[in-house]
Amino acid sequence: MAIGQVNNDPEAKKILEKLSKEYNSYASMEVTFDLILDLPDQSPETQNGSVIQKGDKYVLDLKDQAIYCDGNYVWLHLKDNEEVQINDIDEDADDAFLTPKDMMTIYESDDYTYGITGTEKKDGKNLTLIEFKPNDPDSEYSKLRLTVDKKGNQMSSMHVFSKDGSRYTLIVKDIAKNKDFADSDFVFDPKKFPGIHVEDLRL
Repeated sequence: MAIGQVNNDPEAKKILEKLSKEYNSYASMEVTFDLILDLPDQSPETQNGSVIQKGDKYVLDLKDQAIYCDGNYVWLHLKDNEEVQINDIDEDADDAFLTPKDMMTIYESDDYTYGITGTEKKDGKNLTLIEFKPNDPDSEYSKLRLTVDKKGNQMSSMHVFSKDGSRYTLIVKDIAKNKDFADSDFVFDPKKFPGIHVEDLRL
């Protein structure tokens, strides 16, 4: 079903609701993934990454940077610059990081129109492709695409298409559920990084 023919695709909604129910049943989750960065006029780059999440808290760890969020504040650790920037959380920001768990709930908002755009077979799995298009014409995204393993009830990959030509592809390698994380795990500790410059931008 093509996006735009109806407000939203009911078959896609069924899949997303089932995924959301599964992920929301986890007290916490740790996702390891490959992130493919395809930027204009640059060769594609693949990075290994991970994200841990407990409720509204998360830590995203990549090669060049890490993002810590304790539900109130966000720490952006720029590893090469030996700098960390602290900001108040802005849940309404268009460029806010979408964790895999967040991706399961964006269908509940009125920000996107979504629908199933096809199927594919990969690594022995039958995958369903669900595409989201922002309803805001000023959104920095042109579309988001989610591939889902319906049988395993898991997200397989997430693709983000920006209007500037950038593309980001997150390929899920493993999801571990209900691991024990302390609240302090989601707070950046400058003591672990001697000499780091702290830029506090909180209001």
